[in-house]
Amino acid sequence: MAGDPTPTGPPDEAAGPGDALPGATAGAPPAPGPAPDPTPAVASPGPDDALLAVRAAEGDEEAFAVLVRRHAPGLVRLATRLVGNGPEAEDTVQEAFISAWRTLPEFRGHASFSTWLYRIVTNRCLNVLRARKPQEPLEAAGAVAAPEHTVSPGRIAEARAAVSELHEALGGLSAEQRTCWVLREWDGQSYAFIAETVGISQQAVRARVFRARRHLTNALGAWR
Repeated sequence: MAGDPTPTGPPDEAAGPGDALPGATAGAPPAPGPAPDPTPAVASPGPDDALLAVRAAEGDEEAFAVLVRRHAPGLVRLATRLVGNGPEAEDTVQEAFISAWRTLPEFRGHASFSTWLYRIVTNRCLNVLRARKPQEPLEAAGAVAAPEHTVSPGRIAEARAAVSELHEALGGLSAEQRTCWVLREWDGQSYAFIAETVGISQQAVRARVFRARRHLTNALGAWR
């Protein structure tokens, strides 16, 4: 038809499998996809204590085993601070877990499961302390660490002597004084919590902590 422009090149053809797509450079790699999420996957912490406690109360031994593995290390540290003797502390915690397993149906969740266990262990330790003879020397339990700067042999010897004297001084406290002092000074528990755990009034807790501090200050002498 007159007036039609004369084609200047070959007619368009469908692109073959090896041909570059429009807008792409021949031989260039394909455009990268979305970058992977750099945040590593976080492992699920598993069921919480409350759910595991319910399952354990229904007889699920594996649920209770998870609770034991979860809380045993912290409870052994607590028992070691209270009774001072490593093997005796471990035995006390084991007995506390047996007691907890037997009384799980009584757990109503008014406090957290960890707090419930904490109180069972504390009272077990308190019974152990009450059964001891007064002034019984305590074995070194490693509950008090030497300061990090004590690097020279002389400093190390001084620190070890201080730790040894502290354990001996703790042996001079009554069961209630030692328990109240440890829960307050080492674990940072409130007077209200200690009173409920030990089964005495807050005023009595304050009096026992005060007497324990005074005894330790006098007994430790140069180390205070």
